[in-house]
Amino acid sequence: MVNYSALTTALVRETRTREAVLGLMEQTHSQLLLQPGPSSKVCLFFHGFTATPSQFLPMGETFFRMGYNVLIPLLPGHGLAGKWNGELPPPLPEDPQVYQQFGLYWLQQAQALGQQVIVGGLSGGGTLAAWLTLECPHLVSQALLFAPYLSNTNLVLDWFVQIFNGYFKWRTKPGKIHFGYDGFRMPALEAFLQMGRAVLDQAEMRLSSPLLIVSSESDRAVDNRDHQKLFEVALQRQPKSWYYCFDRTLQVPHTMLTKAEGNNYQDWLIEIAKAYMESDLTWAEVKQICDCMRQCRSFDQAICELDLNQRFSADIASAIKTLTLALNGVFRGHQCQ
Repeated sequence: MVNYSALTTALVRETRTREAVLGLMEQTHSQLLLQPGPSSKVCLFFHGFTATPSQFLPMGETFFRMGYNVLIPLLPGHGLAGKWNGELPPPLPEDPQVYQQFGLYWLQQAQALGQQVIVGGLSGGGTLAAWLTLECPHLVSQALLFAPYLSNTNLVLDWFVQIFNGYFKWRTKPGKIHFGYDGFRMPALEAFLQMGRAVLDQAEMRLSSPLLIVSSESDRAVDNRDHQKLFEVALQRQPKSWYYCFDRTLQVPHTMLTKAEGNNYQDWLIEIAKAYMESDLTWAEVKQICDCMRQCRSFDQAICELDLNQRFSADIASAIKTLTLALNGVFRGHQCQ
């Protein structure tokens, strides 16, 4: 306990000291949600490209309330205060190794805070999380990849990112918020495109940690076919990998982590992540539950028939029920995949 207390005190102090001299925008600093003692699981979450750690707070606070340590560090070059625009773009790294070294540093910090480390990320943060699972599968228990940026929706956009050096400005829908920078130079995005290609290539040859991959048919920023490809490759070696894609009718955007950014099904997403983290079900077993429910059995009947009702708590059973209802196309009156 003395060592743990010293470690967490030093981690908070060093992180705050490092960020204090950067001149950050308000509410953009790293979020370190730390328990009074080591936890059975430690969540290490990486926010999206140009965004901030606040993006992961709804999910992070949920897991913190469940008794886990949660680290949501601010990515390099992100969150800096300034009047950034096309003439003066934000100073985002253009070398993927900057992010990779950053990820390895925080993975080392997470290891000291609990027994198992779960890494996760959205978009570019999901790309970094995926890279870590392939680089250090023995150190990562599970990975939660939310719309990871592995490539664009078509090859023309990939080519455009590679050769275009100009400035791109995000478009935010009325009534929604956008965390972090309003725009970026294309070479900064190219760093994640390079990492995404490496992830897809290495996944064919390397063992990864078990993966939860979540996509959305309404996502216009990334190619869901790459998500499915990564899932299928991972599933061959890790049968406890899961995949879910929000149906187009739900209009879940690329920024799927929060209601504030446009996902009205934020709580549903958190339930799916909880079900994955807290159960030990294989994807084949999840599909068996779905098959039973398609045959007009209730969820309770399905898990009893499959002798799965002793495999998870009542709380997690509720989360798994949410997932299976979604996979079967029935949830809150909406049609889903």
